[in-house]
Amino acid sequence: MGPRRVLVTGCSSGIGLALAVRLAKDELRRYKVVATMRDLGKRGPLETAAGDSLHKTLEIKKLDACSEASIKECVDSLPNRQVDVLVSNAGAGMIGPLECQSIAAMKELFDTNFFGLARLVKEVLPDMKQRKSGHIVVMSSVMGIQGLLFNDVYSASKFAVEGFCESLAVQAMKFNIKTTLVEPGPVVTEFERKVYEDAEQMDLSETDEETARIFREIYLPYSKKVFSSLGQTPEEVAEQTLKVITAKEPPLRHQTNRLYMPMTALKHADPTGRLPLDTFYKMIFKHDSVFNATLGVLRMLKRRGGKP
Repeated sequence: MGPRRVLVTGCSSGIGLALAVRLAKDELRRYKVVATMRDLGKRGPLETAAGDSLHKTLEIKKLDACSEASIKECVDSLPNRQVDVLVSNAGAGMIGPLECQSIAAMKELFDTNFFGLARLVKEVLPDMKQRKSGHIVVMSSVMGIQGLLFNDVYSASKFAVEGFCESLAVQAMKFNIKTTLVEPGPVVTEFERKVYEDAEQMDLSETDEETARIFREIYLPYSKKVFSSLGQTPEEVAEQTLKVITAKEPPLRHQTNRLYMPMTALKHADPTGRLPLDTFYKMIFKHDSVFNATLGVLRMLKRRGGKP
């Protein structure tokens, strides 16, 4: 068997770029990477990072996950339309009080995060079924497991992604197609930096003063602390994603950051849902010292080699 062809979306920066380069530079040369992005004008950083692997084990193509025609054109350009591994990584972010978000912006986010995935899978799934092989890898989030304060719409889009994949995975198994949801926690990328930079300048006039205060004075500072304490690099997430791609029996779900796992474990510990709600409420609004102490312990674990 020759190298597996891996199509990765959203490769202009962040996790997509790191993963495409990691696969292309695989020591065993197990992959031919099709690294895609919506705007080829942003290919510079990827070309630089790819180095000698460019035009050898990595090629760059245009693909807009919000356009069925763009997806089809990209897949049609591949020999025999063969995609052995699809990595759906392209995504958009949104944080802030619900009252301050337009319905149009919410639809745009879902068009990328959910319908972008649906379009991609709809295009490659029939060929995978015919070949009776394939692996669909989806960059989800811990917020697809557990909703977080002021991430209502983004979390909803990731919940949709999780439900879509969990449902599809049963059918896919019949055709020997694997499905994996990769669930990072905080990741320090330009994407995340821009989301929070926009949030700091956000017009909060549509919400009440108390909600605006909570967002500015509590949520944003807390988020910065979480990112500095628990944040992974794109390269760390790429390494974790490589593990699921190479696994003989890849999992349906894989959280990349074991330091964040205690947070998501709360959801499964209490079927009523009260435990995670009460815990997060108290950590944020009642016991600031507990929150800071918890992050301090996690920072210490990370320094001692706690990186996954």
